[in-house]
Amino acid sequence: MIDSFFKYVTHLGDGIFAVIIGLIVLFKNIRNGLFLLASYIVSGLTTSFLKNFIYDHVNRPHFVFGYFIQNIKLNYIEGVEMVGQNSFPSGHSTTAFAVFTCLALITNNMIMKIIFLTLALLTAFSRTYLSQHWLVDITIGSLIGTLFAFIFYYIIIYQNRFNNLNKPLFNYKNN
Repeated sequence: MIDSFFKYVTHLGDGIFAVIIGLIVLFKNIRNGLFLLASYIVSGLTTSFLKNFIYDHVNRPHFVFGYFIQNIKLNYIEGVEMVGQNSFPSGHSTTAFAVFTCLALITNNMIMKIIFLTLALLTAFSRTYLSQHWLVDITIGSLIGTLFAFIFYYIIIYQNRFNNLNKPLFNYKNN
């Protein structure tokens, strides 16, 4: 049961999930949607650059334990694709923390803030549970996502530069 849970919760860190959530927020409030999408895009590009050009030699846990350390039995979960390289930093953790930090910053509901933090943590943890990343991968990925969420919060929300965009994308009211 826990295998299935983490197999599916890991998808909260997929780019398509971030785009869908970003578009939903954008339709409800342009400024908040731009805030979320900018945080996701810039943090994702940063992580992609690091993982593909700087740390492209870092192997994932299942690759290390499966090929270099032969005596360790790994728990593979059916339906989870195993990738060998580009482990650092975790893109799923970056995405989850960028999206859920943004959502936590734009809501005033404390329970929702806790739920968003919990979802981000579970998504990041799922990457180690599924043998996709090391703890350092998810930690740095999470920090990158959180950092860019706070940077764009400061630029787009806190400084009130884009108050004219603080409205729905489409106004269906007949005035």
